[in-house]
Amino acid sequence: MNLKDDRQTDFAYQAVYRYMINLINEVGTDARVKLPSLRQLSERLNVSISTIQYAYSLLEKEGRVYSVAKSGYYAWPVLNKPPGSSGGDLLERLYAGARRPGMRVLSADEPALGASLDGALLLLERELLRHYPRHLQPWSQPCGVWELRAALAARYTSSPTRCWQADEVYIGADLRGVLEILIEVLGLKGAAVIVESPCDWLILRLLQGAGVKVLELPFTADGGLNLELLEQMLGNEPVQLALLSSGVSLPSGIVLPTHDRLQLVRLLNRHDCWLLENDSHGELGFEQPTTALRDLANPERLMVFSTFEKMLGPEAPFGYLLSRHLSGELQRQFLLREFRLSSIRQRAIARLYLSGRIDQHLRELRPKLNEQSRLMNQHLEEHLGEQVSYRMPAAGATFWLRSTAVVDMRQVFQRLLTRQVVIAPGELFSISGLHRQHLRLSPTFDGAHHLENALDELAQALRQAQTGAE
Repeated sequence: MNLKDDRQTDFAYQAVYRYMINLINEVGTDARVKLPSLRQLSERLNVSISTIQYAYSLLEKEGRVYSVAKSGYYAWPVLNKPPGSSGGDLLERLYAGARRPGMRVLSADEPALGASLDGALLLLERELLRHYPRHLQPWSQPCGVWELRAALAARYTSSPTRCWQADEVYIGADLRGVLEILIEVLGLKGAAVIVESPCDWLILRLLQGAGVKVLELPFTADGGLNLELLEQMLGNEPVQLALLSSGVSLPSGIVLPTHDRLQLVRLLNRHDCWLLENDSHGELGFEQPTTALRDLANPERLMVFSTFEKMLGPEAPFGYLLSRHLSGELQRQFLLREFRLSSIRQRAIARLYLSGRIDQHLRELRPKLNEQSRLMNQHLEEHLGEQVSYRMPAAGATFWLRSTAVVDMRQVFQRLLTRQVVIAPGELFSISGLHRQHLRLSPTFDGAHHLENALDELAQALRQAQTGAE
């Protein structure tokens, strides 16, 4: 098969994406099915490995496929059980439900959904292709092209003592791949790691799958961290690092008070604990940006990871890491992964930074996200009333709700699937049983009428899960 005809009107990855959708839809079994490797598809479709990687990244983001380290990609099964069936893994059922036609998916975290830079990025990429024809492009550097690494280093430099160099930045195909490398390089198997809770399920499952001892540090009712508990953890366990958000913690949408942030940093310093900062939503705060945790922490015990996707959209799925240490082992692991990323797309993202286009985009995106949250707040008050409690989020595109009555949230989730509504139960954001009365909703759902209907369905499901009524 050759995709040259598709290239006349489309980027090759879009044709690959459509081909893969058809391939996945042919999987009519409850069993998980291994999909062709990057190299196999590259040879079959006569396109580059990086093009296949783009398509797989989009499919993984949509919950159609999942990756297994050193094994490859697998299609999530299309479950033949009724939508409300309680069997199987909860996250698997969420992804399977989101794949079904006609579902109203309220479980996503897509800040750039209505205001991505996809169009600008692709136009810039086309322009660059005229200057750098494919046959003249050098092999992509295993840790990312210099232009983008330098742009990120400049972006994260805040003072002469808190500065970064291009060779301290590492770029991978997606956030999952970067985190898998980091877990391997740091030797975290069996080590104790503190994470704020609730925590993104991708991070939790990667740590759990790698045999990391995860210590969850929950937020308090007033929106702070339990620093006494943190001090106990640091004193009682040989904690290797703490994984904390840079400014706003999502899905909770909480900004730590300045006093708590300073005290937290002092505790980490006192116990010689490394900070691994999650900056995935760091620039999506509605108000004036809060001083990032990395600018308060010890720069010699600091690493930062993030992704472009939350800010730019699905055309920029790359993940990246900033680290002043372990350069030799990090370079070796990135070489072994053979990400083979598109140098043109990386250059295009770099130019968006250097031209100021990303800053302009953020100035437009933040008010839109804030307005979406305001409207979602109105809908929640109208349709759910006193059935849920929550704090208004300070960033991003999600609401973290708590049922005011004791309910079986899995039952809520299952009932809503039968009504073609998908939510994210709170227990997905913990591995120790926290947040069972919580759920995450997204205000970026397209269509106010459908959103209101879905919230009415949620209100009914909460009542039924509380009383046990059918």
